[in-house]
Amino acid sequence: MIVLQDVVLRRGTKVVLDHASVTINPGEKVGLIGRNGAGKSSLFALLNKTLSEDKGEVQIPSAWQMAQVAQEMPESDDSATEFVLSGDIALGAAQEALLKAEASQDGMEIAHAHLALSDLGAHDAKSRAQSLILGLGFRPDQLENTVNSFSGGWRMRLQLARALMCPSDLLLLDEPTNHLDLDALVWLESWLQRYAGTMVVISHDKEFLDAITKVTLHLEDSKLTRYGGNYSTFEELKTQQLLLQQAAFVKQSARIEHLQSFINRFKAQASKAKQAQSRVKALERMSRVAPVAGTADFEFQFKPSPTLPNPMISLKSGQFGYVTDDTESGHGTERTILNDINRSVLSGQRIGILGANGQGKSTFIKTIARAMPLLSGSIVEGKGLRIGYFAQQELDVLSPEDSPLMHFIRLAKEFAPQTREQELRNYLGTFRFVNEMVSQPVGTLSGGEKARLVLAMIVWQKPNLLLLDEPTNHLDLVTREALGMALNQFDGSVLLVSHDRALLRAVCEEFWLVGRGVIEDFVGDLDDYQQYLLAEAKRIKELMKEEFGNKSQSNNPNKTGFRQNSESNEIRQNFDNSSPPPNSRKPPKPIDPGEIISAKERRKREAELRNQKNLQSQPILKEIKTIDVKLASLSAEKLKLEEKLVSGAVHTELASIGKRLKELQNEIEEHENQWMLLQESLEKA
Repeated sequence: MIVLQDVVLRRGTKVVLDHASVTINPGEKVGLIGRNGAGKSSLFALLNKTLSEDKGEVQIPSAWQMAQVAQEMPESDDSATEFVLSGDIALGAAQEALLKAEASQDGMEIAHAHLALSDLGAHDAKSRAQSLILGLGFRPDQLENTVNSFSGGWRMRLQLARALMCPSDLLLLDEPTNHLDLDALVWLESWLQRYAGTMVVISHDKEFLDAITKVTLHLEDSKLTRYGGNYSTFEELKTQQLLLQQAAFVKQSARIEHLQSFINRFKAQASKAKQAQSRVKALERMSRVAPVAGTADFEFQFKPSPTLPNPMISLKSGQFGYVTDDTESGHGTERTILNDINRSVLSGQRIGILGANGQGKSTFIKTIARAMPLLSGSIVEGKGLRIGYFAQQELDVLSPEDSPLMHFIRLAKEFAPQTREQELRNYLGTFRFVNEMVSQPVGTLSGGEKARLVLAMIVWQKPNLLLLDEPTNHLDLVTREALGMALNQFDGSVLLVSHDRALLRAVCEEFWLVGRGVIEDFVGDLDDYQQYLLAEAKRIKELMKEEFGNKSQSNNPNKTGFRQNSESNEIRQNFDNSSPPPNSRKPPKPIDPGEIISAKERRKREAELRNQKNLQSQPILKEIKTIDVKLASLSAEKLKLEEKLVSGAVHTELASIGKRLKELQNEIEEHENQWMLLQESLEKA
């Protein structure tokens, strides 16, 4: 377990932890919460030994393997698959050991290396790495792309996949959802729910924390408090705690007032002086209950726009996409993502934009925001349209070298030339940019501060159409709640792309689904959408299996690591086509739940259905049984050779034994992959 005992941690003059004591038990999934700047990342640095405590003791089992997401942007010419696979450090070390042993022709070391690789799951490591990459939103054709070919947000996803790839007892995740779309977020939740180790995660996403954590650590005013339960439970317990504290404070204040009144009345009387003195001592001994401090919650409102056109925009035969540079020809090539879009945004509409990664959500928003050209068709803007655009990458609309004040001076020249500098400073102060922060280069600000600056700029412009592309990235819970409240009071229209389901639920009244080259209405809520994502993931998985399976069989049967003999191919093809054999009877009629039939007829049909399933399953079961027998034989031979090595084989036999062990391992992997494919066919049956 992890134990912090009376820990004091300082960063410069700031006290991050003040005599903090807490215990995290093995296997617990912990949410670490607190406002931006409270010291959550510093606590992570303490856990991963980057920082040392100034006082107290931090105990973490020395045998524990730790994994966390590297914060630096990766620079590598390795493929995405190779980069993520290298996150399994132990597997990499075992592979190096095997190469070294083979170079020296040391049979014993070769055998040990093969055993280590088998224990570490080398046979399916590549497929596990690619599953992580695809789960986080990459396309199958990007698996072999180099890391450097991806943008910053995608590289950070690869860093996350690499951390998940590493076998670990302790997993530290600092804002893992910042660069994810909703579909990737749903997948990550499912993966983390199955994670068997101890996990500590920093996040400002309520629903994400509720889904994956069972313990909450609250860091506030240098105090670390443990609460049993997820974030929603923490909110309830914290509210109850504050109510009890306030009630105790009121009760104690009344008691103090009563004692002080007695002292004031009778301290001058000789007959009562002794009693008054005892009450003075009672006041001095009293342990004071602190009042509930009023928190300076962050709030803001969108200013009313001078006009509210209706419709805000109308799209006619819109073709959305981008132009790629062709250095050889000197001409750009158009790539269409969305085609023939005919849509209107009416005044007051609040629309959530849903869709899997890469389907064109950001391209759609950027084009409407005039940040990208429309390939063809038209966008008709209502008279007096004012767009407020929050880009997914804040620096798309910010200048890193300029200060917040310089950004507003430029805005004032465009929207309100008579505005004085002091007014701009005062306005920035309402968004927590005070003192020297107004002159600090934007490039040195934190992610949350940049996001607040973009929000401040949008509010200043008095927009009537808000285009928000992942606005909650880097925002803490307080600012997210303030954004939700401000959007609900906003008079104009909103198009919102976000992975924050709490914000989507609070703001959006309808949803548009972007996918397969079109935009259509999504009928249902976010729970329905999560079910849609699961179904879509299954569909894509089947397409991938079919596409890569065909390539594997026609080009290189060993490329994907799945091998089938001609008989199992034929069996699977016959089953997938669901075509009955020539001498089969007519398929039994399925039972309609609403159909009224006799009990005898129902039993008859159920028996026919069972027989039909058995007929389909028999050839697959026969093939599986054959493979089981073969695997048992290969495993037995492998075990005998390993026992021979342990008991002390003749030196001249070591090389041949090591070679045979390698051959056996390859054969076992081949039959296991074949067995897995047949099991999938059996499940369908």
